[in-house]
Amino acid sequence: MAAQTQLITIDHISEETAPVVYVQNGLKPFLQMIKDEVCGEVPDLTTRKGRERIASLAATVSKRKAAVEKPGRDYLRKIKELPKVIEAELREFVKEADALRDQVRQPLNDWQAAEDARVDGHNNAIAHLKLHAEALEGITAEDLADRIAKVETVALGEQWQEFEAEAARAKDDSLKLLRAALAARQQYEAEQAELARLRAETEAREQKEREERIAREAAERARIEAEQKAQAEREATQRRELEAKAAADRRELELKLQAEQAERARAQAEADRVAVEQRAEQERQAAARRAEEAAEQARLDERRRADAAAAEILRQQQAREADKAHKSKVMGAAKEALMSMNITEELAKAIVLKIARGEVPNITINF
Repeated sequence: MAAQTQLITIDHISEETAPVVYVQNGLKPFLQMIKDEVCGEVPDLTTRKGRERIASLAATVSKRKAAVEKPGRDYLRKIKELPKVIEAELREFVKEADALRDQVRQPLNDWQAAEDARVDGHNNAIAHLKLHAEALEGITAEDLADRIAKVETVALGEQWQEFEAEAARAKDDSLKLLRAALAARQQYEAEQAELARLRAETEAREQKEREERIAREAAERARIEAEQKAQAEREATQRRELEAKAAADRRELELKLQAEQAERARAQAEADRVAVEQRAEQERQAAARRAEEAAEQARLDERRRADAAAAEILRQQQAREADKAHKSKVMGAAKEALMSMNITEELAKAIVLKIARGEVPNITINF
């Protein structure tokens, strides 16, 4: 019987030859035929033709498996006395054929996974380059200069492979945006510094003018008081001359009263001068405090703007990570659904990835 089986090829399996084919160990020769057909060559993975040849050989294994399995299933339905033997033989055959198919396709799967990882690495690096030039509103000139330095240190060359041109464009575009933002920010900060300087000069000038006005007013009051005093003395002298003949005690008393009045006037003038100086010093100190408070408020405002920009960058990063986790979860569920149809995990993963990348026409994954 074994000799007769050796003369039958897969293409000649039929209802007539089934009794000698579907027996214990009867399918091993056909499995060997498939191995001899697909394992006799080692395609070159580095070429597209080689990769297509591997896919073709794996498809040949599936086709040959079906050519052996279908007649066996038909024969199994017609006989009743050997169902367990045939079923066990078929399961073993299908298992080994699937394993052989997966073994033949594995180099292509490995290459595809490595290729996907390489492409993703370049795309992620380019996206990181672009990220430096996003959300620039409110960032200080120092932070912008730091971003420019980081982008400038990104080296271009053969390590980018076919993505070198795209990476160069991303680097150039990011540097243009960052440098334009830096120039605008430096102009803004210079204008703010100039405004603060002008405000301080204006306040100092106004304070000086107030102090000078107060001094002039004090001097004028002193002059008037001195003239009034001189006039009083002149009048007193006139009165003394007219009353020269008056009693000596009366003249002495009048002179004493005049001296006391002069001392009081001098003391009052001195008190007025001290009060003017004190008010001027108080106004100068108040102006200095207002300038310090304005500078501190400007610093706090700038700090709040920087904190808000940092919070926005963190929020966008968290959103991207959440989106990535959601897509990974959806694709994992799709892979599990495919595996429930007796598809291997590697094949299910490859199918989901191709659909997600839009490489399967008319089929999409809803995220």
